[in-house]
Amino acid sequence: MTQLDRHGSCLCGAVTLTLRIANPSISACHCATCRKWGGGPLLVAEGELVQLGGEQQVRIHDSSDWAERGFCSQCGSHLFYRLKSTGHHAVPVGLLDGDHDWQFDSQIFIESRPAYYCFANQTRELTGEQVFAEFDQG
Repeated sequence: MTQLDRHGSCLCGAVTLTLRIANPSISACHCATCRKWGGGPLLVAEGELVQLGGEQQVRIHDSSDWAERGFCSQCGSHLFYRLKSTGHHAVPVGLLDGDHDWQFDSQIFIESRPAYYCFANQTRELTGEQVFAEFDQG
C-alpha cells in the first residue's frame, strides 16, 4: 500500500510535523472532550507521526485513561490526539499544509453529537462503544 506524507505546523511555526497516512481520509469526533478542546467537532487525519520538530515546545495533556493530547506551548495550537496503548495519532487536518484531496468518510461518538449541527456528507458513523471495541480500548 502506498503511504502519503503530509507536512504541517502549528499556528506560530514553533512545532512542525509529518504525518504518514495510508489514504487521505478525514474523520470527525463529536465526543464532549474533543468539542471542549476545540469548540466543535475535531476533524482529523489519522496515521503515523514520523517527524515532530520543535518537540521542546510540545506539551502533553493526559486527557483520559486511554489517550493524551499534544499542543504547542507557544501558540496553543492543537497538535495531536494519541492513544496511549498503541501510539495511534490523529492530527487536526487544519494543521496540514495544502488542501489535498481529502475525503470526509467517518464520524465517531455520534451519540454525543449535539443537535445544533449536522454534516451533510454520507459517512461511516460509530458510537463511542463501537470505537472502543474497534480500538480495543474498553
